[in-house]
Amino acid sequence: MPSETTPAPHASEAERLERIAVQHPEDSELLLLQAAAHWELADERPRASALYDRLLAGTPKNPLLIKALNAANLWEYGHDAEARVLIDGIRAAAPRDAAPWEIIAEALEAHDELQAAHDCFSAGAALLIDGDEIPYEAGLLLAGRHRVRRLLGSPHDEWDALADAHHPGDISLDELHDPKRLWSLGSDNPAELRAEIARLRAELVERRAALSRPYPVAVLHWPEAELSELLAAYPALASEYPSHSEHLARIESSLRDLASTGAQAFGIVTATVPSYEAFAAAEQTSPATVTLLPEYATNLAARGRATPWPPARNAPCWCGSSRPYKDCHGVPDPE
Repeated sequence: MPSETTPAPHASEAERLERIAVQHPEDSELLLLQAAAHWELADERPRASALYDRLLAGTPKNPLLIKALNAANLWEYGHDAEARVLIDGIRAAAPRDAAPWEIIAEALEAHDELQAAHDCFSAGAALLIDGDEIPYEAGLLLAGRHRVRRLLGSPHDEWDALADAHHPGDISLDELHDPKRLWSLGSDNPAELRAEIARLRAELVERRAALSRPYPVAVLHWPEAELSELLAAYPALASEYPSHSEHLARIESSLRDLASTGAQAFGIVTATVPSYEAFAAAEQTSPATVTLLPEYATNLAARGRATPWPPARNAPCWCGSSRPYKDCHGVPDPE
């Protein structure tokens, strides 16, 4: 029986996500991107490229991101000439989105084209940095640039200092990007690998916490139809959601309790079952895992899906009832 890390489960998951994408066209782009990622993990890279081409043949929300993913994938199975054409096109388009720059720079870095990777990280950061304000996404590009410069043996410059200043973790970038540490990921010593994986997991937790900005507290809201579908598919989650009305009341109550402590910046993110299943697949975790729910909320908030709470008194209530907030969940003592 194949393990979770073998190609077969990834291929099955990719096929399942493709089927779900047909049933939920409103989420098809995200679902097909997740499916393509699973085809890559299954070492079925031509099938991943076929999905990227399919998305690009339509009207995707972020074509340059998809081209970047396709370039990185093509290079991995011998189509480096096509990958370079896509990378050159992305560089010429000069997107003001960090993700395509990060993907193509890391693809170049992975194939030891360190100077070209450095140039991509630098070009992307230059487009995103405006004065003294360093957006979070630009900080990621600066961190990648810092890593490549360490591999090149380049001395620290002004942007390296900025990368250090905006790095959220306890481990300094100089230590994190120590070439010896990076090379240890390719070690055949199990003890070295386990130690490095433990460090990376700790850093991932810190990064996820930072991703929820500007909403440190992001709460999941399941519309009634989506919650019914969720519980029908994953009855183990019924203990978290005894009923839809109680789910809504708990959201309002928990946010009011947090607000009373002086905390600020609350967001509500609306969940869908296909999106949640795609996130679970990406995390290689069952959707029935209760602890996955807050991570999913943080992920949605990081993608700009959060709406601030509380709404204005006369604005529509966050629950989707179309009633003013003051007459719905904004009443003084909601049940």
